[in-house]
Amino acid sequence: MNTCRHVAIGALLAAIGFGASAAHAQTSEIVAAVADSRGKPVADAVVVAVPVEANVRIVARMRDAVVDQVGKEFVPRVMAIFVGTTVTFPNHDNVRHHVYSFSPAKRFELPLYSGVLAQPVVFDKPGVVVLGCNIHDWMIGYIYVSESPYFAKTASDGKAVISDLPPHVYTVRVWHPDQDEAEDTTRKNVDTTRTPHVDAAWQLRLKPEIKIRRAPMGERGGRY
Repeated sequence: MNTCRHVAIGALLAAIGFGASAAHAQTSEIVAAVADSRGKPVADAVVVAVPVEANVRIVARMRDAVVDQVGKEFVPRVMAIFVGTTVTFPNHDNVRHHVYSFSPAKRFELPLYSGVLAQPVVFDKPGVVVLGCNIHDWMIGYIYVSESPYFAKTASDGKAVISDLPPHVYTVRVWHPDQDEAEDTTRKNVDTTRTPHVDAAWQLRLKPEIKIRRAPMGERGGRY
């Protein structure tokens, strides 16, 4: 009788322990929806989640990134990376490009080149880095360097999913290259401790996108 009782208690304790372990290992996700002042979905908005508690241990998976040059444009136009990420800038056009940035978060210059010979660049400070080309003025791109590994970029439907989040309360903010408001004004707290799935929405005021006129075909011929 006692043996059976001990076995039952042991099984109960094991089940409780397994449940606690599973709950501890559970991750959450934040589904962000970003729209403009007219309710139209906004693509290429970067959504960043930062744990409110300063002592939360953050584990980041470092991955190299690529910003290509295709059709005399940066592809993608907006890229979000974690601070410390190495980015390469291959040139798949049949002309040479001269990539540079004067942004405080990362100043660099890759003189005229073609193919994939350009040296990679390490983005070691958080902030927004604006990319340009000295030869083709209309080529503008953006690299958002996040201090948190928890971020995502909205697709054409205005939605982004930040997944694999440890259950915490996060301060979530949104950045877009055309937004007409400070990034800090978009902050809101999102609690992922009570549910594994949290929806959050933002409405941004956007400035009209200014596009620099592309050079007519043949105006800058030859190698450039």
